[in-house]
Amino acid sequence: MKQFLLLFLFLTIYSSGFSQHSLKGLIKNESNQPVGGASVTFRQKSGTQAAVTDSTGYYAVSNLAAGKVEVTISAIGHEPAHEWLSISQNAEYNVMLLSKSAQLQAVEVLGRSVKKYNSDYSFSATRTAILNMELPQSIGTVTKEIIKDRQAFQLADAVKVIPGVIPSSFYNQYSIRGISQNEEGQIINGMRTRQYYFLQPLTANIERVEVLKGPASATFASVDPGGSINLVTKKPLAFNRKEISLSTGSFSTIRGALDFTGPLNKEKTLLYRLNGAYQRAQSYRDLVRNNALLVSPSFTYIPNDKTAVNVEIIYSDMEGNLDRGQPIFGAVAGKTDLRSTPASLNLGAASDFFRSKELIITSSLSHKLSEAVSLNVAYMKQTWQEDLQEHRTTNAYARNINNEPVPSLVGMQFVQRQQNWNTDNLNMYFNFRFFTGASRHEFLAGYDLSSWRKMKGGGQNSARGFLLKDGTVIGSFVPANAANYQTITYNGTVLPKPNVSHFDLNNPSYTIRNISDYSMNARVAIPAALTTTNALYVQEQFRWNKLIVLLGLRQEWFEDVTNYKAPRELSFTNSKLLPRIGVTYAVTKQVNVYGTYLEGYQPQSNTVTLLPGTGSYFWTDQSASRFKPLVSDLKEFGMKATLWKGRLSVNAAVYEINQQNLLMNANLPAFPDSMITRGAERSRGFEIDLTGHLLPGWQVFASYSYIDARIVEDNNPTLKGARKQNTPYNSANLWTRYNFSTGGLLKDLGVGAGLQHNGNRVPWFDRSFTTPAYTLLDLALYYTPGKSNMQIAVNVNNMLSETYWIGAQNYQRLFPGAPRSAMLTATYTF
Repeated sequence: MKQFLLLFLFLTIYSSGFSQHSLKGLIKNESNQPVGGASVTFRQKSGTQAAVTDSTGYYAVSNLAAGKVEVTISAIGHEPAHEWLSISQNAEYNVMLLSKSAQLQAVEVLGRSVKKYNSDYSFSATRTAILNMELPQSIGTVTKEIIKDRQAFQLADAVKVIPGVIPSSFYNQYSIRGISQNEEGQIINGMRTRQYYFLQPLTANIERVEVLKGPASATFASVDPGGSINLVTKKPLAFNRKEISLSTGSFSTIRGALDFTGPLNKEKTLLYRLNGAYQRAQSYRDLVRNNALLVSPSFTYIPNDKTAVNVEIIYSDMEGNLDRGQPIFGAVAGKTDLRSTPASLNLGAASDFFRSKELIITSSLSHKLSEAVSLNVAYMKQTWQEDLQEHRTTNAYARNINNEPVPSLVGMQFVQRQQNWNTDNLNMYFNFRFFTGASRHEFLAGYDLSSWRKMKGGGQNSARGFLLKDGTVIGSFVPANAANYQTITYNGTVLPKPNVSHFDLNNPSYTIRNISDYSMNARVAIPAALTTTNALYVQEQFRWNKLIVLLGLRQEWFEDVTNYKAPRELSFTNSKLLPRIGVTYAVTKQVNVYGTYLEGYQPQSNTVTLLPGTGSYFWTDQSASRFKPLVSDLKEFGMKATLWKGRLSVNAAVYEINQQNLLMNANLPAFPDSMITRGAERSRGFEIDLTGHLLPGWQVFASYSYIDARIVEDNNPTLKGARKQNTPYNSANLWTRYNFSTGGLLKDLGVGAGLQHNGNRVPWFDRSFTTPAYTLLDLALYYTPGKSNMQIAVNVNNMLSETYWIGAQNYQRLFPGAPRSAMLTATYTF
């Protein structure tokens, strides 16, 4: 009997120890997308087995012995996973792999295949690939996934989630950290472009939008002290993917977009990507339309592991209106009502238009000379042209024959303008990677050229002023000579007759205007000009243990030539040595702290027309370069963390930005166009953002910003210490999406929700009123039938139809936000 029991016990132990079990599961990334081609390895004392996931992320392995098994999972572009399991029966083991940013390129020539709200890295911040965690500077990023989920078809809709980025108007114009933009145009893939800021660019070809906070002049040359908006375009992918989307919704909007990419040969050395978009849309604003065509092909050639070449074309054809804003009735007894006119009211005419065409060709080369040395070269050519016709306010109310204001009549003028600009950019640098003992170095030395040219042939005609009895036109009304003016009668009040009829707020009229009725009393040729920046720069990234030190030094030579190759040519030069220093320290593997100091430098020139003071130089053969350059500096301390096994990114920063030598009017009555550089401003603030996955199917982007921006120096002493224009103290944004993954009726659904809050603001040119604070609610519903390749999305913005203003300049130019609107979008991927 005893021997029988021992035999039974032996057989039980043997069978339990050597029974065979199977393991299966799904491998997905943090965006709940399957990871195909992942290698799954199972190691036990008895041996090692391996499996590879299919296109759905599924794997299966059998013949595993009971007991401990070491599982290792790896996939290109993802962080490896490693875990010990205890096997006693057939089981299911699902894994989420985190996207890996170690797959960084020297120059960004390949696309990003992951699908998530946060981007782990940047190329433009240092001209080399660097993890955002390691960058000693705040950077806000909006990925194509947020753009898609929010249906942010234009740039302003995309960047509003980034803390500290505040729109200034309907234009492509922003205040960043309380500092208003001075430069015109965008930075695209780290290269400077030039075009008027009036129309919002489409986002169909944008991979992500990066906002580098503070004066990044050591990287981008002349840029705004508050920050720089860099548009990173979509690059080719090494696998086939095609996506088509169609949208329709409020304000007679119809949109279409496509995104095709993949290899062009079986070796996958030649890749392509084609992005295109078309929009026809009206607006909640009277007479305003937003029509646009975008075509952007790009090609990447990678013949070997040492060389990569990328060529990209962006063609943009936009046609719409310069929406100058909503006029309201003038103040009575010092008070006015922002709701005294409807938010839809527009001063323009039905025949007004603004057309712009842009063509950009960019080529880049990255070549490894050795494992330690690489050469990177990029060149961009841009042409831009505009054709404008508009009726707009003179920024004043009509005055009667006794020189008394008439607050229901807005003074008007008519403007025609045509011009052409060309831009050339060249960036070339060597990158050296080497070690000294336990420290690692990445040293960069390079040359930059940025050349912007206003071509001959541009000009502007305008009609304004008042008619005299002899038929001539005079620019302004002089009460002492009232008897010499032709007159009109309005509600029993006699007024001097304007060249362009006043706009009656009590009785708006949108009849087709006959411009031959006007006397073009101001005809000017826009002088040809050339603005050139040459720069040499060096940069060192030093890594030792938990410490990263980023040092940069850039020498710039700036030249501004007015009347280029024409009589009365004027040339002014400036030069500046710009330092940069930043330190990042890893407190833990998940938490970094940093500090940075940056300097900014913007020579005055007639290329800058956003600030009130410099715009007048654009039309003359003089140059603002005779004045001292605008200089700035940034002091910033912050924390960056990746939490919850890397699923969440948290960034926080405190900062101070100072800028001085702001160009402003000297307020000399005898010399109305005289300027001085007496302005200075300071902005202090705190900002924080949180981005990532709370759950595998739940993504979130949340941000908060506090900005205390002040005027430090002004030729008007009452403004010293005053609050900076167009800057709310508090702003916050939230956007989140959750996809239901369980069975039942909700399994194919996803929901999105957003909140946007901005505090009140002081208008640009009038401190007698403020635009009120507002909070908006946005909602979205996503339907993916059977988890197929089709998604139907419904986005509703401003769900509660809140009345609000995104900014203002004065009583005649307020910028009301859109009421409730909806967009239906169908997207198919194949």
